Parts: sequence; structure tokens; C-alpha cells
Amino acid sequence: MAKKDLSFILNHLGEDRENYFNAIAPPVIQTSNFCFKTVADMRSALGQEFEVPFYTRGNNPTVTILRKKIAALEGAEDALIFASGCAAISAAVMSIVKSGDHAICVKNAYGWTNSLLTQYLNPYGVTSTIVDGENTASFEKAIRPTTKLIYLESPNSFTLEVQDIEAIARLARKHGITTIIDNSYSTPINQSPLELGIDMVVHSASKYLGGHSDIIAGVICSSRERVNKLFSEEFMTLGGIISPQDAWLMLRGLRTLDLRVKRSSESAAKIVEFLEKHPKIEEVIYPFSSTYKHRDIARKQMKDGGGLLSVKIRAKEAPQLESFCNSLSRFLMACSWGGYESLIFPVVALPSTNKTDKNSLPWNLVRLYIGLEDADVLIEDLRVALEKV
Repeated sequence: MAKKDLSFILNHLGEDRENYFNAIAPPVIQTSNFCFKTVADMRSALGQEFEVPFYTRGNNPTVTILRKKIAALEGAEDALIFASGCAAISAAVMSIVKSGDHAICVKNAYGWTNSLLTQYLNPYGVTSTIVDGENTASFEKAIRPTTKLIYLESPNSFTLEVQDIEAIARLARKHGITTIIDNSYSTPINQSPLELGIDMVVHSASKYLGGHSDIIAGVICSSRERVNKLFSEEFMTLGGIISPQDAWLMLRGLRTLDLRVKRSSESAAKIVEFLEKHPKIEEVIYPFSSTYKHRDIARKQMKDGGGLLSVKIRAKEAPQLESFCNSLSRFLMACSWGGYESLIFPVVALPSTNKTDKNSLPWNLVRLYIGLEDADVLIEDLRVALEKV
């Protein structure tokens, strides 16, 4: 299966239609249990639960179709689907680090990833170092004899910093360190980390992979050996599985993944061009922007810029930012992204008790996600709202 054959992967891979009445859309196998005619059949299934349906916590046919598609999209040997991005990230990390081990993570990673590494795992004897991911040398400087993991997020989903994935993967292999990357921002459409030497790819599938803001899901993609080990340990033990119904919704969302990502990227490029010229915008942060400081690295490893960007607004006080945000009529104010709808998330909305460290982000930063609406309509909405600043 050629990874570049997107149309086959999204529309046909894994769908053995003769097994379900030649229906074009796969069924939702909404069952917890599977039965067997003989003891020998049951014993055989239990011995290969990763491949054969025995109990839906381990293997469900609807989820298996999704698993095959996601693995093929990332060019991986296999994949696992979880109930959330956090569940996938936690299982991936916990499959690598044990008591006494050390992990390196980029700064400004997803807040719950940071919490996992710096707070939750710390009492279990796992230590971590947060580094400037834009400086490859900072990774080498942070490596210890006990370092087992380097965790990347390129670009991240708020300040959009990128890492030189290939260079860091090469450094990690030199030291026998496992690498994980969160590829939610770019998706397999715009970035292929496994081809660049990364060991494991994770996604918040609630974003682009689902694409319709109606499911929460997570993904791990890696070698068959790693996935098998994860399945028999963290996946089965912790039980963070996706439901068959949500897996079916994600399958439906994948049909248009390529179209949605491209539309979002194209519209974002137009909006970035508008914002870069606006006098009330202090800075546009977008990997394919002409002013992005590591544009060369972004273009080397990404096919396109995606639909997520951040801006610093030229404002003197928070109420001006609130006025801008409250004046937008075409952007919804919400925390996620990757769906059909355009969104904003201002840093000033973060309470001081939020797990995300508000003080580490500029107070005048506003994240924009560009959905599937007409770009010119969104630009006009931004233009009117910026007049309120």
C-alpha cells in the first residue's frame, strides 16, 4: 500500500464489504462481547486478541477498519485508537518511561502533556526536562544516561514553534532514545514524521482526523512491535478505548480529510496575508508566513501550513482584546480546532487556575483556527472586529 494513495486509504482500505452485505458504509458493530461455537475457537481468539474480536475493550471490527486507515495514512505498520488525545499521549509515554527514567519535552507543549511529564509521573520516579525545541542543541545538552524519551510537538498548537524533526530523530537514535511526536497540527496530509525517523506518532483525533467537532479520540501510530506491546500492556490495562459509534463517526470524517485540510490551509494563507499588513496586528505566528522565524525548517518538513495560527494584537490593555473577540460574528469562541467551523481562543480567557501556564503565553495572543467558511467572509469579520481595538 503506497502511503500517497490517499483516495484508496480514505475510501476503501480495510473495508471488506463482502463481510457486511456489500454495504458501502461499514456497520457500527455495537457490541461488548463476541461468541464462539467451540472451546477451541474461543481459545484461539483469546490467544490473538489484537487481531481477532473477543471483547470490544481489545478488538472491535469497526475500530479495526479505522486503525488500518490511520496506520496507512501515517505510513506506520500499525496503530491504536483511544478515547482521547490525552489517553493516547499518556499510553505512549508510559510505554517508554519507568521509575528512574528521564524524559525531554519541548516547551509550550499541550498543557496536559506537560502535566503528565512534570507532575503526574514525577511521584513515580520519572523526571523530565523542558527544553527550547527550536534549538536542536538544547536536546543534546539535556540528555542524561537515564534519558529514555524525547517528546516533540511540531508545530505546537498555540505558539506554533517547530522543531527540526529529522535532526532530533537522528540525535535520539545515536543515544538509543525513543522519540514521540504530536502530529495533530499538520496531520498525515501535511507532515510524515515516521519518514523523518520518529518512532511514535500521536494525534488528538478530535481535531482534523475527526473533523466535525462531534467526537473525542486519540491515535498512536508506530511499528507493529511497539503497537503490539502497547496493546498488551497500556492499552488493555488502562482501558482508554474509543466506542464503536465514535470510531464510525471518525471513519466518516476521514472521507473528506484531504479536502478539509487543503481548504483550511488555503484560506489560512489568505487570512495570514491580510493580517500581516494590518496596523493593529503586532505579529502573525504561522509556519508558512513570510515573517515566521523558522520558515525554512517548516517548509523542509511540512507540505503546507494548516489552518491554525496565532496573532499578537497591538493593544494596551485586556479589555481591548476582549472587545475584538466579542465583536467577531463568524468565529466561534472555543478551545478546540480542526473542525468545519472557524474558532478563536484568546489567552486573556485563561483563568489563573487553569492547568495551562497563562504567564508563559503573551497576554495579547489570540489563536485563530480557520475552518471551511469563505476566506473573504472571515477576513471582513476580522477587519470589522480589529476596528474595535
